[in-house]
Formats: sequence, structure tokens, C-alpha cells
Amino acid sequence: MKILRTPDERFEALSGFPFAPHYTEVADGDGGTLRVHHIDEGPRDGKLVLCMHGQPSWSYLYRHMLPILCEAGLRVIAPDLVGYGRSDKPAAREDYSYQRQVDWFTAWMLENDLRDATFFGQDWGGLIGLRMVAENPERFERVVVSNTGLPAPVDMDPQYVASLKEFREKLPVPTMPELMQAMSTPDPELPGRAFVYWQKFTWETEDLPVGILIAGSCGRALSAEEVAAYDAPFPDPSYKAGTRAMPSQVPTLPDDPSVPANLRAWKVFDRWEKPFLCAFGDQDPVTAGAEKPFLARVPGARGQPHTTIKGGSHFLQENRGEELARVIADWVRATS
Repeated sequence: MKILRTPDERFEALSGFPFAPHYTEVADGDGGTLRVHHIDEGPRDGKLVLCMHGQPSWSYLYRHMLPILCEAGLRVIAPDLVGYGRSDKPAAREDYSYQRQVDWFTAWMLENDLRDATFFGQDWGGLIGLRMVAENPERFERVVVSNTGLPAPVDMDPQYVASLKEFREKLPVPTMPELMQAMSTPDPELPGRAFVYWQKFTWETEDLPVGILIAGSCGRALSAEEVAAYDAPFPDPSYKAGTRAMPSQVPTLPDDPSVPANLRAWKVFDRWEKPFLCAFGDQDPVTAGAEKPFLARVPGARGQPHTTIKGGSHFLQENRGEELARVIADWVRATS
């Protein structure tokens, strides 16, 4: 496995991100090692909150939330997924899978001996982190999820599955306007079509415009410095394999390889009695309604003060980060 490492100077003097880096070596599953980055802020004896980001962002996403969480007496650890941020970046799209990300971050969690944690995950941070929680429940006290899910499709019409596979195979690589049009106007006959556009666009676009994509999905105008910070991990397109690969790893069909593991995780959450909170944004077309399975199935979600964050975009850490941080801090205090 060829591994790329972003030069440290790319992260110097980033707008609003003065946090010291921390690194952990984990096995890459191919005979080598990966260096995984995380930030660790707040009092050492504070209750631990693990914050995991998704695609194509990195821990820079949490810069608005960190001061509020830390001022509330919480210790916050926010890692960068492999392929993102300051973490190492396998160079081939085929190096990435859902299972590998779970394995890498389980090894990272065990190496850092995280215990008694509150988990928070958004986007891919939720998909990966919820598997970590389900497979290591003794290490977590509570769970907060936002704009994410734990997809495990099983009972799907075979004709629908065949139509979706054929659509992805024949779809030309969409342009950015075509992608935005498809994401904003779902096809009622083939609702999975919009996400196929995203999978195809990211997989086939060599120089994925990471900063622009985040700026277009965060519900507020980012400064040029903020867009540059989201682009900082990627000196050239060769560093972007992880951001391109992961959308195609989302299990959307019954034969996707991660479905059995996600079904096993759901068996854990079907019996999860510890506190479980949903705090979704109301302006995210990607995950609209994804909180419903958690509310219906997780025992620990019953009676909790679930929150719909008004105006919350897909990356609500950007446009509603302070509000989201207060929701988490207040809830940790109330359930401790």
C-alpha cells in the first residue's frame, strides 16, 4: 500500500484552528502502518467526547464547537479519518473500504484507550463510529448522532436493485451542475438515483473540489481562508483517493459487503439502554429522515430531548456549531 503524508507546513496558521496535533500509529492491514491524527482539547479529567467527521471534511470542522465544549468542562478528542486531514492517505481508491476505516479507528481507539466516552458522529463519522460503539459498547456512556445513519438495506425490490445498478453503470460522469440538480430534485421512481450521482461524481473526479463542496453544503458563506483550510490536506489530486472512494462504500444495496456487519451493529442498538440522542439539521437533503430508525428502535433514545436544529445544513458544525455544542454539553451534564 502506497501511503502519502501531507507536509506539516500545509497546516500552519489555519484560520481559527490553533490546536496542537497528536499522532497514533496503527497497522494498515497490508503489512505497514498508518499515522492517524487527532486533536485533544479540554481538561484531562473532563468527561470525554469523541467527535468524528465525515467525507470530505476533517477535524477542522469542529473548530466552532471545541471552545464551547471545553468551557463546559468536557475533554474533546477529534480524529481525522484515514485519507483526510493530517492523517496518512493511502494513494489508491481501492485501498479504502468501510470495514478498513472501522478497523483502523478501532485500533486507534484501543491504542489511545478511550473509555467512558460520549460518541458524536456526523456523516461518515457516524457510519464508522456507530460500528465502533456497537463492537465496543463498554467504552461508551452515551451516543449523539447528527446527519448520519447506519444503513443496512435488506428487503428491497429486486427490480429496483437491478434498475439502480444499471443506472450507475450507464451514468456518464456528471458535471457539478448536473450533480447539484440531481441532489436537489430526487426521482420519485428511483429515489436512490441522486446518491448514485454523488458516488459517480466523487469516484471519477480526479481533482475533487473539496473546499468548494463543503462551502456549498454548510449553509453559510465560508471565507477564502476557510475554504483553503479544507483544501489544505490535499497538496495535489493524488492525495484525494479517500475523499473520492468513501461515498461508493456507503451500503445502499442488499449485496453491499458491509451490510452483514451493520446488521450485527443494529442488534446491539436494538438493545442499547444507555442515553442516545438525535440532533439533526433540518436543511440536509442527504440525511433527511435518517433519524427515524434510531428513534424507533434504540431503547436509550426513548424520552430523550431529541433536537431538530433549525437551519442546520449537512455540515451543521459549520453553520450551527455553537448551538450543536451546547446541545451536547447540556445533555452530557443532564445524563451524567
